[in-house]
Amino acid sequence: MAASGRHRRYEPSRINRASLAVTAGGAGLALPLLTAGSAGAASVDVWDKVARCESTGDWQINTGNGYYGGLQFSRSTWQAYGGGVYAPRADLATERQQIAVAEKVLRAQGPTAWPVCSARAGLSRDAAAPRPAVRTGTPKAAGREAAPEPRTAKA
Repeated sequence: MAASGRHRRYEPSRINRASLAVTAGGAGLALPLLTAGSAGAASVDVWDKVARCESTGDWQINTGNGYYGGLQFSRSTWQAYGGGVYAPRADLATERQQIAVAEKVLRAQGPTAWPVCSARAGLSRDAAAPRPAVRTGTPKAAGREAAPEPRTAKA
């Protein structure tokens, strides 16, 4: 027996279907971009806490124990994670450059690269906090204002 109701079943028009497809597709493309922003990037304050724990906050420290800079990089770790483009050792690089390399180490090894100090400072893989472009008010802020510039090899 055929349907004899007075109402037709709703069928969306071509425009409605196209509009829905574009809207859903756009949301699908935009969502990863919105969430990818600063994932894994710890705030400068957290890195300062790690450095205070590792090296009493001295970003140029070289005590002769095989670890260098504020975050106490070994030479091999510094080179393996791209630090060599800034300086031969971490203690010869700026605070901002050391943090740039530390972000790479954090992504690859997690906070266990700094086993004691990461816990004390609250450093974690998802300690995502956007880094301010410019910090003012303290003398140490000057080292954080400029983005790290890699050294270029002379030809």
